[in-house]
Amino acid sequence: MNLTLLEAELRRDENVRYLPYLDTAEPPRRTIGAGHNMDAAPLPTEWTFPLTDAQVNQLLAQDIAKACAGLDHFLPWWRSLDDVRSRVLANMAFNMGIGKLLTFRNTLTDMKLGFYAAAANGMRSSLWARQVGARAQRLARAMETGVMPDEPIAD
Repeated sequence: MNLTLLEAELRRDENVRYLPYLDTAEPPRRTIGAGHNMDAAPLPTEWTFPLTDAQVNQLLAQDIAKACAGLDHFLPWWRSLDDVRSRVLANMAFNMGIGKLLTFRNTLTDMKLGFYAAAANGMRSSLWARQVGARAQRLARAMETGVMPDEPIAD
């Protein structure tokens, strides 16, 4: 999986912020950087605001590693997906956490079996899709086609 592309996609999807804010989750969570949940994983006590680029990068790398570790533990087959589809799954795990992702039982089974259109339909019909809107539609399209909508198609 191309971590550089995943990082760029997460920066776009999470809208990097250098000051804490309350996200739109229920209940709202204190968030900073590229979607880092400060309530679940507090910042080092010596950090001050606004964060630096290096601090945002550090948090993002840690959060990506955590999402991928969860996928490796619970869905080890995810590594056999092509690059685009593995990034879709990593993006979803990053966004909602592995626990919520695992509730997508039928969608995950469809992904594992290569039924990508069915998996995309499952993604689109979820509460998550209604909550995150355009992000979910873009990821579902990528799951279905194997092409990230904003990436050039290789010849």
